[in-house]
Parts: sequence; structure tokens; C-alpha cells
Amino acid sequence: MRGIVIVLFLAAIFLASRAPSLAERINHEGRILGPAPVVTAPILFHTAQADAVVSAMQIMPVDSAWNEDISAQPLLGNSAAMIAQIKADLSAGRQTLRPFYEMNYVLVPDDQPRLPVSFFNYPDESDLDGGSGSVGLYPIAFNLPIETWPRGTGNLTLDQWQRDVNNTGGDRHAIMVAPGVGSIWETWLTRLVGNNWQASNGAKFPLNSNTPRPAGWTSGDAAGLPMFPALVRYDECERGMVEHALRLVVAKTRRQYFYPATHYASSIAATSTQYPAMGQRLRLKANFIIPPGWTLAEKAVLRALQKYGAIVADNGGFFSISVCPDDRFAANAFDHLSSIDINNFEVIQTTGALQGPRSPGAQSVEAGPDLTTQFDSNASIGIRGIVYDPSGSALLQWTKYSGPGAVTFDQADAAQTVAHFSAPGAYTLLVSVRDGIHAVAYDAVVVRVSPRVAISRSSSDVVITFATALGQHYAVERQDALGGPSWLRIADNVAGTGGDVTVLDPGAVNAGQRFYRVLLLP
Repeated sequence: MRGIVIVLFLAAIFLASRAPSLAERINHEGRILGPAPVVTAPILFHTAQADAVVSAMQIMPVDSAWNEDISAQPLLGNSAAMIAQIKADLSAGRQTLRPFYEMNYVLVPDDQPRLPVSFFNYPDESDLDGGSGSVGLYPIAFNLPIETWPRGTGNLTLDQWQRDVNNTGGDRHAIMVAPGVGSIWETWLTRLVGNNWQASNGAKFPLNSNTPRPAGWTSGDAAGLPMFPALVRYDECERGMVEHALRLVVAKTRRQYFYPATHYASSIAATSTQYPAMGQRLRLKANFIIPPGWTLAEKAVLRALQKYGAIVADNGGFFSISVCPDDRFAANAFDHLSSIDINNFEVIQTTGALQGPRSPGAQSVEAGPDLTTQFDSNASIGIRGIVYDPSGSALLQWTKYSGPGAVTFDQADAAQTVAHFSAPGAYTLLVSVRDGIHAVAYDAVVVRVSPRVAISRSSSDVVITFATALGQHYAVERQDALGGPSWLRIADNVAGTGGDVTVLDPGAVNAGQRFYRVLLLP
């Protein structure tokens, strides 16, 4: 062969299009979030842009009450009596779960201009956030949606609904979220009058802290709770899992509240414990079998009700949860939920501000640095996780999060083990550690499995042969001088077969020195 033909294979180049961020952000559900979202202009909730932002957010801390896995939490002693009371407080036609299209939101940038909003009912229990007297300064965008818009407001424009031109009334909640600074602002009885905003009251909540409102203070909800973390959103229903507790409305509550609630709204004595308190937590029974034929959105909600439950947040005329009034939901998205009788729920023991996942001694885990190995008939590599486990009894588990082939582990429950790969490509391996009390600790490692590449000649042609994964697509490129300004693509969109494939560079044998690389296409 005249000249020198060199196969250049760099795993970082080959796998760049498939590799997640090296600084993995993993939420409480074990889902890799990707880069932190950036909002540069107001974004309405019922858009693909909003989906991209909220799906990449850690909404409330991983150990928040909203994100607490209560599937194994013990029952409250009088659970049956309380469920019976909740059901008896409603008429016969309202004794099932009701999904209501109500709370919406707008995402705002950090520098969203502040507008005055006059609080006319509870300014003394409102966060003025830089305002004074009974006037708060809130990041109100021009497109601030008011509760039930657009799904429940007919032909009214957003401006008409903001002004309530038909004097429709209702709770008229409004929610503003700034992911960058990590804040939520929520108002009740919100209305634009002339050029001025007014609301009954306003509350500001941190997205990244479990700090509750001052004891005794209300919010947009009677319980003093935030609404945004509790909403059933379109993006999570599309993924098949609502990843948090839901906002629950019951007919009657007693004069008592439990963490994370800060306010009650009732004349029923606290000693009447058959009535739920604000902050009380209910769970869909584990023996409720989710019908396989129900919609993806319904399954997402029911899985959440069994894992995260629902928190009593307000009084109303139904046993209901709040769904974003997103017009992308199909007309029948939640129809079956109204067939679920209240008797399918149970009341559990709640945890306090420094209990459960918020108690001291949480475990942690590190998956180790990203790795590269060569693919052959037994592609494998050692992975070295590090666990901090004050309990001494936490359970560890390695799993494949993503990648083109199968992954097996010598010991999937050992921090340090060997992983084996069935095909070349980029793999993300997830390690989890759970002690049954705290939020599950997660970390991830990216393993780049380089394809086996061989070079040969056939007459005057250079032959590049490399291993592939079934379903993946590849490109082969060449360069005459390593480090040159550009690569020439000689083969594009080469389909992987699960075995070796061959690409020819015609006449290259007589062309002198060349460098080649193989890339995995997105």
C-alpha cells in the first residue's frame, strides 16, 4: 500500500451526539434532566417550549413533601373513619375522584419587570416582595394566564379573561414561575382592572427550598401551600408518570394543619379527627389495579397517587385533583378517573419538617468518572461507585438508563462491579441507593463503547470495517492532515446491522497519508 492510511478513532468524537451532559442532573424519580433551563421571555404553559423547560426542572427539592415516596408509609389509625367522612360530606353523585382543568402558569425570565398588584383581602398574609402597604411587586407578564384559560373559557381572548369581561367569577388563580432564580408567585381572585392588577392575596414560594410560609398564613390555597408543584402537567403525562404529589380538594376540613400546610379554613373543631386537616395526605390503595386500556395520562396520574399521594389543600364541592387546562390533552384524557370511588383511597401518616426524607443522615452515591472501552466479543469495563450510607443498610442497584444495546452486570447490587455491553455506542448507567427513609440517591456514569475498526485494501481502494449496533446509524469521514480545518464525509447514514459493516474509499491507496473517523449519528 503506497502512502500511509491511518484509522483515527476517538470515542469522544464518535459518541458526542449521544452523550448526556457530564454534570448529570438527576431528579427524585431517577430521571436525567439535562442542562438547567434558561427562560429569556415569558412562556405559556401549554406549549412545547414550556414542556422543554419544566421537564428539565427539579421542581422543589428531592426531599420535599411534594416529592416524597409514600407508597410504604403506614396508615393513619383512623384512616377508614376519615375516608368515610370525606365520602359522606359529598352528595351521591360526587363520591368519586374528579380531575378538574383549572390551574395554569407562565414561565418568566429572571429580569421580568415587576408590576404592582393590589391585595384587597389578605395583604397582611401576603408576600409583597419589594412592595409596600397592601401592594406587592410581582413579575406579571403580559400573557399571564388566569385559571381555566384556555380550555374552560370558550371564545374569550386572554385579555378578556384577564379582565373577566363576562363577570364569570371563580377562584381566578394565577401562577408565575421563574426557574432561573427559583421562585414561584401565586395569587387568588386575580383580575386586570383598567391597567392595574389586583388579587385577594399573593404568595411567593422557593423552588429550591422546603421553607414553608409563616405559620397561620394562607396562600392561593387555603392550606398555605403552593399550587405549581402539585399540578398535573401535559409533559409528565406524555412521559407516563406524574412525578409528585397532587393537590387534593375535599368538601370539609377541620381547624388544624400538618406540614407542609400552614393554614386552616374551617369552623370544625380540631378534635373532630374524622375530618381531614389541611396538609393531610391520602394515597390510592396499592391493590387498585390500573386498567391497561386506560389512557396514558390516566395511568400517569394513578401511578403518582399510589407513589406520591395527594395532599389536602382546599375545601370545595368535590373530591378533586387539579389538572392544567392544556388544550393539547385529548377530550377523553381523564374520563375514567371519575369512576374511581373515594373508598379506593386511604389516609397515611404524614412526616414533619425534619422527618422522613428531610431527617438527618441521608445517603449519597457517586458513579465515578465517565469511561471508554473497546467493543469486541466480550466488551466490558469495571465501574467504581462510591457510597455514603449512614444507615449501613441501604440497597444499591446499577441499571442501564440509555444506550443502543443490552447491559449486564456481574453484581448489579455492588458499588464496584463489571459491566458488559452487547453493542458499541454511548451508554448511561444509573446507580441508585435507597435506605427506605430518605429520598433515593442517584448518580450516573457515561460509558463510551468504541466500535472495533479495521482497515485493509482492496485493489486501489481503502476498506474501513467497523462493528455496529442494530438500529443505529453511522458516518465515515476522512482528513488528509490530522487537525485540519474540516473532515470530508465519504459515507453517510450507514445503517447498523448488529454486526460488521464495510465502507470503501475508492482510489485511496494511491492518495498518500489519510486519517479516518467513524461517527455515531443522532
